[in-house]
Amino acid sequence: MEGTRTALPRWSWLAVLAVGLGLFELLRRDLSATDNPHLVPALLFVGAAVVPTAFVVFIYGRPVAFDVPGGVLALVAATGGVVGVVIASVLEYDTVRDLGLFSMLGVAVIEETAKLIVPAAVLLGVRRYSLPADGLLLGVASGAGFAVLETMGFAYVALVASKGDLSTVDGVLALRGTLSPAAHMAWTGLVAAAFGLAIVEHWSHTAVVRLVLAFGAAVALHTAWDSIGTTPAYLVIGGIGLGSLTAVAHRLRAL
Repeated sequence: MEGTRTALPRWSWLAVLAVGLGLFELLRRDLSATDNPHLVPALLFVGAAVVPTAFVVFIYGRPVAFDVPGGVLALVAATGGVVGVVIASVLEYDTVRDLGLFSMLGVAVIEETAKLIVPAAVLLGVRRYSLPADGLLLGVASGAGFAVLETMGFAYVALVASKGDLSTVDGVLALRGTLSPAAHMAWTGLVAAAFGLAIVEHWSHTAVVRLVLAFGAAVALHTAWDSIGTTPAYLVIGGIGLGSLTAVAHRLRAL
């Protein structure tokens, strides 16, 4: 099955990554030289967005049938990120306080649901995007938008707490940006892929069970990620997330 989009060159993501890293270094050097605070938002945005954007382009360039135009993909990344962050922040305010030991589980359920809202709306409301892999692509994009905004928030807090120490900000951006494809993007991609397949399969019993299991797996990985919080744990949990996303992408390629 083939989509209608124009295929990207296979290594486009490397160009995106190289340009993004170059822009970040340019901004960083300029900020260090001038101490111009107006450059801070641009530095945080570019630093947080480089890896997630490159990963979306990487997925978009795979030999899998997608029928989602680039403009729609960018819109989902932007709106999915904003909607997800806003809803999650409002609901999590009471969750962390009220659930105690189960707060991390509550946060995972809220965020995985919030990130799915825009991809689900697109898949349900725009019937043209009904290829089996469209859900995975839209989910990865929404997860990317969420990850960018969340990373910017953490980097800003680190910048304020360190009283303007750019090396501290670099560490936050590097860690969270590099890990984002294995975390938010992979988790939302898996759930949205199951959601898209459920639509294609007309909500069959098997498709609904698959969707519930995918959501449960995303919540479990998310909860473990937030609860353990160590680099070895990130590597293991991230490996599971990326491995699962790769396996699903290969399966969708065959459909």
